[in-house]
Amino acid sequence: MSPLRGILLKLISVLIFIAMASLIKATAAHVPAGEAVFFRSFFAIPVILVWLALRRELAVGWRVASPIGHVWRGVLGSTAMGLGFAGLGLLPLPEVTAIGYASPLLTVIFAAMFLGEQVRAFRMAAVAMGMVGVLIVLSPRLGGVGEATDREALGAVVVLMGALCSSLAQVFVRKLVATERTSAIVLWFSVTASVLSLITIPFGWVVPDARTAALLVLAGILGGFGQIFLTSSYRYGDAGLIAPFEYASMIFALAIGYFVFGEVPTVVMLGGAALVILAGVLIIWRERQLGLERARQRKAMTPQG
Repeated sequence: MSPLRGILLKLISVLIFIAMASLIKATAAHVPAGEAVFFRSFFAIPVILVWLALRRELAVGWRVASPIGHVWRGVLGSTAMGLGFAGLGLLPLPEVTAIGYASPLLTVIFAAMFLGEQVRAFRMAAVAMGMVGVLIVLSPRLGGVGEATDREALGAVVVLMGALCSSLAQVFVRKLVATERTSAIVLWFSVTASVLSLITIPFGWVVPDARTAALLVLAGILGGFGQIFLTSSYRYGDAGLIAPFEYASMIFALAIGYFVFGEVPTVVMLGGAALVILAGVLIIWRERQLGLERARQRKAMTPQG
């Protein structure tokens, strides 16, 4: 265990994913979301394969015990990715990031519904608070504050639907980890997403110019590295310690949005995002406390001698 190393790897993964999203956003005006999903997924595969080879897991990385589980995770994850990429072309980067924070909140609800996980009052209150924050972020785009264009309203709905699909995909991941290796989950998602994205070819794929193609390929490579750093970060520290650093993505998104895309965040967006982040941190903190309590109980019940 090396918590500082785990935190550093997590922050690197967060920065890589925001950089990847920025590249997708830079191409969104010319490249359909489905095509972007293909580049993001397909060009991540070589990176993942090299990583598995270095870990001597290449042979077992292809083995699965629940193929249909990987298919459903791929369908939902690919849909979430496509909707998120579409949203990047319609809304500012920080706003897309903030709305995306709804995903872990919704995962709590769906895990209780579909996996039978127990959700106590504290977590439900935190989820409710977080969803209020999401509504605050959404309100200007949906006409709650000021005037919203149809394009912005569509972007808000698309990104929120992406967060919904992402949370359902995480439910499948929670089921898969009981029988599957992490390497198989990571590898087969990229493979499945690459194949599924081809279904969108009839809806208007384009032949990108050299610059756009380079940006898309780089996004895929970064996506592969981001997944590796993310997976590796949890090897060096408890999830309750590492997970909150996911919210550093808002800092990176604000900086890139302002300096690269000239996007100035509104007070409403920042206030809503802060509320969502607070809710997420509270849920993670509570889970950590419950985990420590369960560990103490197991230790107390272990026979001494």
